[in-house]
Amino acid sequence: MNLSVISRSIGISLLFNAVFLFLSVGVSIIYGFDAAFSPLLLSAFIALFAGLFPLIFVKNTNTINYKEGITIVVFAWILSCLFGMLPYVLWGGEFSLINAWFESVSGYTTTGSTILNDIEALPKSLIFWRSSTHFIGGIGVVIFMLIILPSASTFRTRISKVEISALSKQNYKFKTKQTIGIIAVTYVGLFVATTLSYVLAGMDWFNAINHGFSVAATGGFSTLNSSIMGFNSTAIEIVSIIFMYLCGLHFGLLYSLFVQRSTKIFSSPIFKFYTLSVVVATFLIFIELIVSGNYTDWLVALKQSAFHVLSYASTTGFAADDTSIWPNMSIIILIYMSIQCACSGSTTGGIKSDRVIIFVKSFLNRIKTELHPKAVLPLRIGQNVVGDEMVSAVNLYIVLYLTFMLLGAAVLSVMGIDFMDSFSASIASIGNVGPGFGSVGSLGNFSEFPIFGKFILTLEMLLGRLEIYTFVLIFIIWKKQ
Repeated sequence: MNLSVISRSIGISLLFNAVFLFLSVGVSIIYGFDAAFSPLLLSAFIALFAGLFPLIFVKNTNTINYKEGITIVVFAWILSCLFGMLPYVLWGGEFSLINAWFESVSGYTTTGSTILNDIEALPKSLIFWRSSTHFIGGIGVVIFMLIILPSASTFRTRISKVEISALSKQNYKFKTKQTIGIIAVTYVGLFVATTLSYVLAGMDWFNAINHGFSVAATGGFSTLNSSIMGFNSTAIEIVSIIFMYLCGLHFGLLYSLFVQRSTKIFSSPIFKFYTLSVVVATFLIFIELIVSGNYTDWLVALKQSAFHVLSYASTTGFAADDTSIWPNMSIIILIYMSIQCACSGSTTGGIKSDRVIIFVKSFLNRIKTELHPKAVLPLRIGQNVVGDEMVSAVNLYIVLYLTFMLLGAAVLSVMGIDFMDSFSASIASIGNVGPGFGSVGSLGNFSEFPIFGKFILTLEMLLGRLEIYTFVLIFIIWKKQ
């Protein structure tokens, strides 16, 4: 194991965290040196020195193997979360050690769950840092690092194979350098477009930037205790609906649509399936909300159903209503959307629509081969044939995903946590969705969970963000060392 290349690479990722910590210090200065100035400044210098040390004192090398790539990715994420919790710990308040860890992991993994009972009591600069962790984690701390690496570096190629899953690459017909650039351009473009749209809808710039971070990263941290509902603005809710949908789509297809003026996104089976699932879920919830009497205004009911379907499906996790009091069928549909979620190649979590399609088609092909044993039935997604290796990987991933989800729920239940709280919290954490149902619903929080319960949920967040395989492989690698 080449510790030199590992330490230098992780150092670069920490420097990106330091940049946003210094930006948060700048926000503190803008708001009159608010109470978080010292915690943020100290944290920024700690991250800066920790990042610079290996770059100065450790020999540079571009030689790297796949095992080292996995190690870099996993530890870049974990150490970012550890350094990211420093401002919370130094600030104090509701941030005990476990609460600071929970909030940091939730931010970087773009989960958006919180332990805070009063977000609005935080200094503006600390709120900005909290939202920044979404932005850093959304694009991926490793992608930031890859952007500045030499384009011809084998290092970049091997790291990208770990950070960017094979499934998400299906719609990137470019070299590694181009793929990374497309991800970065699309991500920043979505953030800018969302922020400007929020300003036009009536948000001030501070709130618009913070919520822009959340939407682009499909995170869900808000500046208000009552999330988007706190603005009491139809225009802001509509902007959220539009961009939560867009940010759930494959970045490669979005780039082709808006930059290359290509319309191939509309012929994509993944796009069609995801869009159809959103429309159907929205319609079913809309009908039940009207029939049950939760809403009498049809337009309001339609807006609320679309908002929350996309909030859960995109894993953004914003709230425009308390979904915990919605009728049972609506809750079941939202739970399903929290498991399926949006498209690979985006910042969303969950199993993802791509895998669901492959799973369903492989199941149907299996049924057909039972009826016609000699038939050769290649699995196609549009014009592309999905190989047996990819099909097996997808099916195994789904099994592992559901297993860890149920295991997490079981462990939480053993701790005496209510079944709905345990089940939905596990779904929300491993899917990086944010809100669950019950006490951890769209307007709730995780402050009352026991210490070990919070730790289990953070493990699920990391497991979901790193898409299980990478997280599991690190233990196998280090066991063999």
